[in-house]
Amino acid sequence: MTTAQAPREATVLPDHVQRGNITRLTVAQALAGANSVVVYATGAIVGHHLASNKALATLPISIFVVGMAASILPAGAIARHHGRRAAFLAGTGCGVLVGLLAAVAVVLGSFWLFCLATFFGGAYAAVVLSFRFAAADGVNPSKRARALSFVMGGGVAAGVVGPQLVTYTMDLWPAHLFAATFVAQAAVAALSAWVLLGVRLPMPSAAEVAGGRPLGLIARQPLFITAVICGAVSYMLMNFLMTAAPLAMQMSGHSQESANLGLQWHVIAMYAPSFFTGRLITRFGAGRVVVAGLLLTGLSAAVGLLGVDIPHFWLTLVLLGLGWNFGFIGASALVLECHRPEEKTRVQSFNDFIVFGTMAVGSFASGGLLAAYDWNVVLWVSFVPLALALAALALTRPVNTELAA
Repeated sequence: MTTAQAPREATVLPDHVQRGNITRLTVAQALAGANSVVVYATGAIVGHHLASNKALATLPISIFVVGMAASILPAGAIARHHGRRAAFLAGTGCGVLVGLLAAVAVVLGSFWLFCLATFFGGAYAAVVLSFRFAAADGVNPSKRARALSFVMGGGVAAGVVGPQLVTYTMDLWPAHLFAATFVAQAAVAALSAWVLLGVRLPMPSAAEVAGGRPLGLIARQPLFITAVICGAVSYMLMNFLMTAAPLAMQMSGHSQESANLGLQWHVIAMYAPSFFTGRLITRFGAGRVVVAGLLLTGLSAAVGLLGVDIPHFWLTLVLLGLGWNFGFIGASALVLECHRPEEKTRVQSFNDFIVFGTMAVGSFASGGLLAAYDWNVVLWVSFVPLALALAALALTRPVNTELAA
């Protein structure tokens, strides 16, 4: 049974409250996205300097992803029992902690402390994932996809702020590269907490605390299976390639500034379409939008195989960002159709747990492949999960029906 068929509907909040929530969540998305960009831009570089075994260079980013996967269900439990805002503030607390611990790790030259810091960064990112679903709380069902998509659009600012934060602070403490960057990152997370204090969402009802139908019953829905597969592959491939790209650029003789700029346009491409992705979903259906995203991701890998000049890396990263936007937001919109209002935090958290558990596998594999082989091997391997996702879309009846409509 989908949300539309459910006997109970969520409370619709007044328009001014909806607008205020969406605005604050969009700003918080931008600030939190900048934190994640800092980790991705610096993680492999710092890891390469601190690790005694250079094959472990991308491990901090992989630990970041593990932190996301490990924290999604606890964050959902906090939201279900104490409200989403409590989960938001716990997450931003982790965001402050990652910056401070990472700065200390760089000063002390401790690789494993740096990995611990990125784990807390993943916990912060896990909470940030729920912003997109929180935007749909209290919104008319016909407008939920647009609300979700608009909040994701806050990442456009993250694409500018994050790389520039790295560029302008990485050398402020000459003896310790990036230490000042991580201190600045902690300050940005603290600012995000202040913004989120003004979010006004309904407290969990008794029915929501109880959780609704058994999770296994919901998870067996063909539509939910499709949403999970598409979301997992879209995010895993984005992370798989983005994790390796900065280090691959450095290994190809390109500067850190070039890598930062490439990541900047990658993140902008990830989030800029969000201002109209919701409308595309409303008009063409989530299935078609997901297919477009997967095809763009495949095109990004193909471009990367054409060369290792800066334009090839940049175009690969831009196409990868566009593909992620359509694939992941389309899949998230499908999830909204799979649960009743009182089941939302459990189902959404379960979806994200699977998505980011899968993404952790890709993150670990990316660093190992780059160290053992080269950038081209990383690109070729990315076509395997892409083919699996497209096959799942073709074989899953609800999406296939939508595509044929």
